[in-house]
Amino acid sequence: MACIIDKFSDDESDLELSSSTLDALKSFYADRDARAEQFAKLQAEAEERHALNVKLSMDAFTEDWNESQFWYSDETATFLAKQLLSGATPTTSIAVVSAPSVFVQLKNLLNSDAYADKPKPKLTLLEHDNRFAVFADEFVFYDFAQPLKLPATLKGAFDRVIVDPPFLSEDCQTKAALTVRWMFKPSSGPEKIIACTGERMEKLVTEKLYKSYGVRTTTFEPKHARGLSNEFYCYANFEVKPEEGAGAETPEGKGWTLRELGWKEKEGAATAA
Repeated sequence: MACIIDKFSDDESDLELSSSTLDALKSFYADRDARAEQFAKLQAEAEERHALNVKLSMDAFTEDWNESQFWYSDETATFLAKQLLSGATPTTSIAVVSAPSVFVQLKNLLNSDAYADKPKPKLTLLEHDNRFAVFADEFVFYDFAQPLKLPATLKGAFDRVIVDPPFLSEDCQTKAALTVRWMFKPSSGPEKIIACTGERMEKLVTEKLYKSYGVRTTTFEPKHARGLSNEFYCYANFEVKPEEGAGAETPEGKGWTLRELGWKEKEGAATAA
C-alpha cells in the first residue's frame, strides 16, 4: 500500500491507495507519456519530411476504428485534393473537415514540383484526433457534437470545403453541415463543396443539408485504404472533366458528373421497363 498526505485534513492523516487504484494511476500516466512520446515523434517526422521535401504518409497515423477512422486510399485522397486545388488563387482558403488523408495529400501536392509555380491557398484541418496537431497552426481541434465551438476567425472564412462526417447518423451529418455552412464566406458562397459519406445518407445530403448549394451525388466512388463495408458516395456542387492524358481507368481519366435527384429511382424504373 502506498500512502499520500491528505491536504484537506487538519491532522494531515495518511490516506492509503488500494493496489487497483495504484495500477489505474500507473496505467493513466503510462498512456499519457506514450501519447506525448508519439506526438513528439510524429512532429519530428513531419518537420523532417517537410524540410527534406519528402512526401507525408498516413502510415504514421494508425486508424482507430473505434473513432470511426477509415483513411482514403492515396489515389482517392490525391484526386480529391486536386479538385480542391484546381483553379485556386493565393487568397483561396480550403477547409478539410474530418478528412485528414485529403489534408495530407494537399500538403504533398503543394510541396511537389508540379505545384512549385502555382498559387498556394491557405489550408485548415478540422479534426478530432489530436495527433494531427503536428500540423501546428493548420490544425484546429473539432468535435462534431459541438459544431460551432471553433475559433471565431474561422467563421465565414472559407471558399472551399471537403467534409467526411465520422458517423452515418442524421445527428452527426446535420451537425457537420452546420459547421460547413458557418465557415463559408457569406458574400460569395461556396466555390466548391465536397461531402463524402455513406450511400444511405444520400437524400439527407442532397435534398436537405446541402440542397441550397446545388450539391448532388457524383459518379466518383471514393476508395478506402483498408476497404469499407458500407457503400460510400462522393457528393459535390461541381463537375470534374476528365484529365487529358490520364489513364482511362484512373479517377483523373474519368472525372465526375453530377447525378440528377432521384437518379436511382429513375434507373430502377428504366431497368424494370
